[in-house]
Amino acid sequence: MIDVAFHSVTKRFPPHIVANDGVSFEIERGTVHALLGENGAGKSTLMNILYGLLQPDEGEILVRGKPQKISSPREAIALGIGMVHQHFRLVNTHTVCENVILGLRSTSFFFPAEKVRSRVHALSERYGLRVDPDARIWQLSAGEKQKVEILKVLYREASILILDEPTAVLTPQEVEELFRTMRAMKEEGKTCIFITHKLNEVMEIADRVTVMRQGKVVDTFSPTSTSPEELAEMMVGKKVVSVVPKRSVSSKAVLELKGVWAMGDKDLPALLDVSLTVREGEIVGVAGVAGNGQKELAEVIVGLRRVQRGHIFLDGRDVTLLSPRDIASLGVAYVPEERSIGLVGEMSVAENLMLRGYAEPPFSQGFWVDWNKVEAYSEHLIARYDIHPPLSEMPVRLLSGGNRQRVILARELERKPKLVVAANPTAGLDVQGVEAIHELLVRAQEEGAGVLLISGDLDELLKLSNRIVVLFRGEVMGEREKVQWTEEDRHSIGLVMGGIRI
Repeated sequence: MIDVAFHSVTKRFPPHIVANDGVSFEIERGTVHALLGENGAGKSTLMNILYGLLQPDEGEILVRGKPQKISSPREAIALGIGMVHQHFRLVNTHTVCENVILGLRSTSFFFPAEKVRSRVHALSERYGLRVDPDARIWQLSAGEKQKVEILKVLYREASILILDEPTAVLTPQEVEELFRTMRAMKEEGKTCIFITHKLNEVMEIADRVTVMRQGKVVDTFSPTSTSPEELAEMMVGKKVVSVVPKRSVSSKAVLELKGVWAMGDKDLPALLDVSLTVREGEIVGVAGVAGNGQKELAEVIVGLRRVQRGHIFLDGRDVTLLSPRDIASLGVAYVPEERSIGLVGEMSVAENLMLRGYAEPPFSQGFWVDWNKVEAYSEHLIARYDIHPPLSEMPVRLLSGGNRQRVILARELERKPKLVVAANPTAGLDVQGVEAIHELLVRAQEEGAGVLLISGDLDELLKLSNRIVVLFRGEVMGEREKVQWTEEDRHSIGLVMGGIRI
């Protein structure tokens, strides 16, 4: 039986953007249906239409065979449609139970807390979503927060669940738990629409796959009939060539942290006695679930956060107390987790490319900037780093996420740094964008730079890293070096990410 059918669904945004262009496909009841596509392919727009957040301009949606005009999320929920958003929509100071029933009008008058707790507990046991009903959200791990989001949807008796990038912040073990939950829901006849960028996950969990490109459906098929490489090619429209990092590295240390302690934004210890080394021509991956000190680690290295105790050395020189400008001048490149920190949105591409070097020759003559040289230099970088559209005068805020990231990397890497600190550089990017960023990081490695790659994507770290360090609650929990990583390594690193020393 068909649970959801899209018939020629079209959605336009002014002035000339067609986000969904005559989209038609069907989703069978009791299946996991994966929705794949590059950023901007129209996946999220289509799911927002199904969930009532947007209205189609043309076409119709059938739910269980009946045409439906879904005007709001409340109407979607009434039809049994629930959505688990990529970014958690939880109130940190409230308990699990309070978050689950937040916004519900119908709650029992007699002993409401006990009845909610009892039902949440029953759902937790039934679907393997074990979490303390009385715990505050701020006390939970990312995986537990994900469970709460799913419990919210199940509590509302949804039979069609939209899961938007649900594995983005989970350890491998938590991903396996999520997949077990999805299989349990499927066995009960529930339907899961699974949006992800991770092709190996599609191959593991999906019964059917729909690939979208530029707002249109490319095809719908069973994943058993294809491969991850073919899926990537369908998404992009051309063959995606995966880069291979250099495996032999120098013994010379570019970066050394010795017993570093630092405070977080909430004035609590974020780094606890951290020691690590990055060598010339080496990519060191930092693994860990988000919020375990990765952000603070990057910031202390580049001088944006004060070191409480310990020392940081660059090429043997103590740089612990230096300013961000002085550290950058010594050959440290920084790709921040938040692109808004690395770029000035209202400034042009050319101006953003010159943020590091505008005051230096040959661009600066005393108090004057030679804009002809700036223009020529920016056009060179735009071509070298394949920034689109190739317009140096365009405000950088108008670029796509991947192209904004290329602007940052072009500015930072063109200075031939000794050390590159990259924090989640591919977050939110599609397959082609990810490969482009990987290529630039490997190019920096081949040119002799040490690269500290902080990423929540373990697959990315296993692909690129010569060595992996695991952070958990601000401590280095483990370190492993390999020429070729195995599935066993992936499993054991995932355990350490969850706080288990092995």
